[in-house]
Amino acid sequence: MPPTSDDNAGHGERGTASVELIAAVPFLLLALAAAAQIALAGQALWSASVAARAGARAALIGADPKAAARRALPDAMRDGAVVGEDDGAVSVKVPVPTLLPQLPVVKVGAGSGLGDGDG
Repeated sequence: MPPTSDDNAGHGERGTASVELIAAVPFLLLALAAAAQIALAGQALWSASVAARAGARAALIGADPKAAARRALPDAMRDGAVVGEDDGAVSVKVPVPTLLPQLPVVKVGAGSGLGDGDG
């Protein structure tokens, strides 16, 4: 067994931190991409909810609920949005924006209905 000193201690471990970092980076990037995609889905759901509420308010005062719901959506979500109205209740479905074009199109939706005295 060779004697250990400060000069040769741990020479068998040289470079392992670099290898471990290179092995961990793809998993970290995958986790970051998944978190970003989940955040995009949450933003789409929030936007659908706000649009449904705007449509329900418009229906309550006698305005066009579908037009109000579409105006409340961000420009990027208006094209694929499906707005429905049934007796004052408004439903809105929007496609979730994707980070990668290869991902399938997923739609999220929300509905809202207001009665007299609601606001």
